[in-house]
Amino acid sequence: MTLSLTASAAFSQAHNVSSGYQKPTDPKVLENLEQWQDMKFGLFMHWGTYSQWGIVESWSLCPEDEGWTQRKPEHGATYNAYVKNYEDLQKTFNPTDFNPEKWADAAKAAGMKYVVFTTKHHDGFAMFDTKESNYKITSPKSPFSSNPRADVTKEIFKSFREEGFKIGAYFSKPDWHTEYYWWPYFPPKDRNVNYDPEKYPERWEKYKQFTFNQINELTSNYGKVDILWLDGGWVRPFKTIDPTVEWQRTIKVEQDIDMDRIGGMARKNQPGIIVVDRTVPGNWENYVTPEQAIPEHPLDIPWESCITMGDSFSYVPNDRYKPTKKLVETLVQIISRGGNYLLNIAPGPNGDFDQAAYDRLKELSAWMDTNGAAVFATRAVAPYHEGDYYYTKSKDAKQLNVFHLSKGDEYVAPSTYVFTVPEGFSAKQVRVLGTKGKAKWSQKGNQVTLHKPQATLSYATVIQLDSK
Repeated sequence: MTLSLTASAAFSQAHNVSSGYQKPTDPKVLENLEQWQDMKFGLFMHWGTYSQWGIVESWSLCPEDEGWTQRKPEHGATYNAYVKNYEDLQKTFNPTDFNPEKWADAAKAAGMKYVVFTTKHHDGFAMFDTKESNYKITSPKSPFSSNPRADVTKEIFKSFREEGFKIGAYFSKPDWHTEYYWWPYFPPKDRNVNYDPEKYPERWEKYKQFTFNQINELTSNYGKVDILWLDGGWVRPFKTIDPTVEWQRTIKVEQDIDMDRIGGMARKNQPGIIVVDRTVPGNWENYVTPEQAIPEHPLDIPWESCITMGDSFSYVPNDRYKPTKKLVETLVQIISRGGNYLLNIAPGPNGDFDQAAYDRLKELSAWMDTNGAAVFATRAVAPYHEGDYYYTKSKDAKQLNVFHLSKGDEYVAPSTYVFTVPEGFSAKQVRVLGTKGKAKWSQKGNQVTLHKPQATLSYATVIQLDSK
């Protein structure tokens, strides 16, 4: 499968979409995937000690000279001093405004149906009560550990589960803190393991077991988990490397962590769990995940675009949040191509979102209340996208949804909507969601003409057609 992507912003870590998708065979996984595809819209949250510095998550620890790995001199004059100061952030992390019910309420009102939370990013700091490491939010070194809600992963999963969300655990396969991945005997060279696992197999075995144990904890001790979202695709069997992808060419050694064993354990703990081993094709990449980008054409496999509400995945003071019109347009473009939209909002060091994020969610909520019927439990349908019009259909194909978008900062509706419908689709009834009274429309062949209703519409016009 070849794929071109439309970037929604300048982005640091472009993730290719791997070719050779393998459809799962487990009936429970297929049922879970079908439900997940109905949900369309999810909340992603990158949160860790790095929010205190307002910097990119984890990447400044990586000794690669890239735009997103830049270190600020005030945080350490040398690499080693920087790492020590970064790891000492654990000692001041105290997000006392943490209130996951507030997040769940706002996300649910905005139409979000599932959540994916960063239980551990590449820096290795666990936002859950792992027994494998003291580098965690529940360690006595962290002031928040004395808070009754210190195990934030448990609290987030519980709060969102109570609101009917599917629960996703983001977990980084690479861990730059543990000696089993970045062995202190050698300096780290880049994002990859800093020793040769085939030369030091006992150390690599310990890393495999460490990773297995942490994922076992997450899928055993935290209630129902629906999605295991595994990041860090450079930790992979050497034979799966795609040499056409620049970052995969940097992988010089075997980094197989035995995904069959991990995935099998996760499925035993959580029957039907969706496993997303990002960019590693095979049994354990149950859906694909373009990052900060939207495929230019529909994909006939399950997929999700993870895109930030601001410019950054992690919390940055005074981040530039996308206008609500842009968020609606992104959602429409994604669902018309058959995907899900995983929208990232980063909590700050105090444990809450910026007010601007809540403002966007509230505006989305008003739009979803009116137009959600054209969004949820829909599928892509030809012609997918023509000019300013985008299409979805109900799963039984009896209802067609047509979205009209306009360029510019404010939505401008045309005086007359003229659009094509799928071959053989004959409309019985046409309505514009959010308006009262009968719509004036006509159909000639596969072209529908609709006169603009007397109403002010925000962000987009959503037209729903019932077939005869």
